Amino acid sequence: MQNKQLPNVHFRKEWDLRVRTWFNQPGRKLRRRRARVAKAAKIAPRPIELLRPAVRCPTVKYNRKVRVGRGFTLEELKAAGLTSKYAATVGIAVDYRRRNRSEESLALNVQRLKAYKAKLVVLPRNAKKRTAEDVEAYKNAVQTPGQTVPVVNPYVAEAPRAITAEEKKASAFTTLREARGVYKARGYVAKRKLILAEEAANKAKK
Repeated sequence: MQNKQLPNVHFRKEWDLRVRTWFNQPGRKLRRRRARVAKAAKIAPRPIELLRPAVRCPTVKYNRKVRVGRGFTLEELKAAGLTSKYAATVGIAVDYRRRNRSEESLALNVQRLKAYKAKLVVLPRNAKKRTAEDVEAYKNAVQTPGQTVPVVNPYVAEAPRAITAEEKKASAFTTLREARGVYKARGYVAKRKLILAEEAANKAKK
């Protein structure tokens, strides 16, 4: 060592006092599992999970994947003939912030809600209002562990084929640019058409 410096090795730092251990991990895992089983038994025969919508992942990279979302929109609930307050009482998740931006997603989730309604058995809280059919259906109901209506990706892969001459000539960039231009100019075009229609009507009056 330079200048005959005495080595100063930093032992005895009491590192075990500054380390967070996790020896209770297996015990916690068992406790969580037992809690889940106890909760399922307590709410039986109700489903363990709330019914949630089928949504697409964001960004072009992942939007081919369909997954479970946070909750149904008010528009979807209305189309299925439900209110948000009632939906919350029968195991349907509601998301007040989400918006439907396509007819496909709206139709898919309305279909999920209708399928859930067809399976739904509601037992009135008031024992006097319960019929024999309601009680029998309640007794025969089976608790579902996951989503009552499973999420299925409707995408079907296309078989490999040769690229046509028309597809070779087409440009995706040009198509998107033209569509964007039409969308941006829609207000100006509509205003221009209205002005021309008014001018034509004024000429016809003269």
